[in-house]
Amino acid sequence: MKHYKFIAGTVLALGLATSAVAQDMSFFRIGTGGTAGTYYPIGGLLANAISNPPGSRPCEEGGSCGVPGLVASALSANGSVANINAIAGGTLESGFAQSDVATWAYTGTGIWEGKPAVEKLRAIANLYPESIHLVASADSGINSVADLKGKRVSLDEPGSGTLVDARVILEGYGLSEADITPEYLKPDQAADRMRDDAMDAFFFVGGYPAGAIAELASQHDVKLVPISCDEAPSICEKYSFFAADTVPGGTYEGNADDVKTLAVGAQWVTSADQPEDLIYGITKALWNDNTRKQLDAGHAKGKAITADTALNGVGIPLHPGAEKFYKEAGLLK
Repeated sequence: MKHYKFIAGTVLALGLATSAVAQDMSFFRIGTGGTAGTYYPIGGLLANAISNPPGSRPCEEGGSCGVPGLVASALSANGSVANINAIAGGTLESGFAQSDVATWAYTGTGIWEGKPAVEKLRAIANLYPESIHLVASADSGINSVADLKGKRVSLDEPGSGTLVDARVILEGYGLSEADITPEYLKPDQAADRMRDDAMDAFFFVGGYPAGAIAELASQHDVKLVPISCDEAPSICEKYSFFAADTVPGGTYEGNADDVKTLAVGAQWVTSADQPEDLIYGITKALWNDNTRKQLDAGHAKGKAITADTALNGVGIPLHPGAEKFYKEAGLLK
């Protein structure tokens, strides 16, 4: 792990040493992503929401509604893979990860093939969807994934989650890399090639609106291509971490209509070694009314983080503490 940065909770600890005598103080780290991404600010919001340092005003008196005695910190990190490795190594208590990456890590498959499975990986909650974008040049004649046959298509770079997802999507529609002219470029590089009429389509997995796609759409006629398990049911039958999603019309210039796609969840994961009562308290704090207000006001993706979708696309076991909360809340039988 490298380049971690504390963004919430740590300053509190310096002034709370004396009050900790009367109440035990514990620390809980959340590994996020780069500072320019979505994981980082969402992590800061959740760290504040679940914290309740010793000496804080009670929740009912307008104070923190987090876990008593807990000081949570969000850390800038390298994203899903780095966070899971740190959780497995015991250097992080929790972190954010794509649902597909979490599932591969837990099962030792996909991008985790050949590496030890992270069998103690557990889920706290699904947070918000990261949409699978298939972007095609408007004059390419591509209106379906099946139309990619014989086309120049970027699947993202080796080792990326997008590349593995793209291969799954192709397979679901009866295609393979042998049926297309594949390239392995980052989305911004693929967008540059499309501007030069040297690329017909490319895949990207991430929250919308995606900057590289928005910029491309403002300069070049592009279309979002629908991806659906109605058309390719084997995808969702085989891979439980996919969820149905819709990119709203108007998200990208020239795309006025809603487009159906699939999404992988941005998920909050931890280790089975974390205490049940702690994770129960954290899950309860995540879904209280006070946190709801913070999420709605704090970030554009905050409103997408809801208890109703907390279990969507979760392909690894829930932590027992989280499971206990969801059963009590009637969200899990």
